[in-house]
Amino acid sequence: MSAEDSIPVGVVVERREIDNPWEDYTWAPVAIIPGAPPMETTDEWKELQHGDGWVHYHAGTLKLELLSGETDGYRTNLSNLQPYVYIVMTPGEEDDAAEIVPFLVTASPHEAEGYTEDSEQIVEGVPMPPEMVAWVKEFIAKHHVEVAFKKRKRKPYDPRKSGFHGPKGPLQ
Repeated sequence: MSAEDSIPVGVVVERREIDNPWEDYTWAPVAIIPGAPPMETTDEWKELQHGDGWVHYHAGTLKLELLSGETDGYRTNLSNLQPYVYIVMTPGEEDDAAEIVPFLVTASPHEAEGYTEDSEQIVEGVPMPPEMVAWVKEFIAKHHVEVAFKKRKRKPYDPRKSGFHGPKGPLQ
């Protein structure tokens, strides 16, 4: 049986103006708000602050889940000088949707890495607040199980079992 815990996390997205002939601005997740109030990613974004050429929005609240099977990834994350919460953003699908939409928040760099294969998605790490670091550490302490590394033994090659029997010619 796997254990889990979760917390609502607000995703803060920055829109920054750029000097580019093809784009007017860039989008990037820049922070999280632990325990943020519910907000669907399809709701109108709430402006949090702005400056010269940039605006920060609360773009939605997602659930950051910790799973007992992922504790190795959380440990890897916390072993860094600066632990991160990874945010996956995906292009908005609907006509009235934002250009990008928060899709996932995770504390596992391994899970986040799986989303980097899709060039349409933005995957960025934002600093994990200290209270969240403590929460993740506590979860790891309760649920981490060390798994012994098992080295695979190589089997000798047997050409009869390979499924390849040479090229098929016109006479075969």
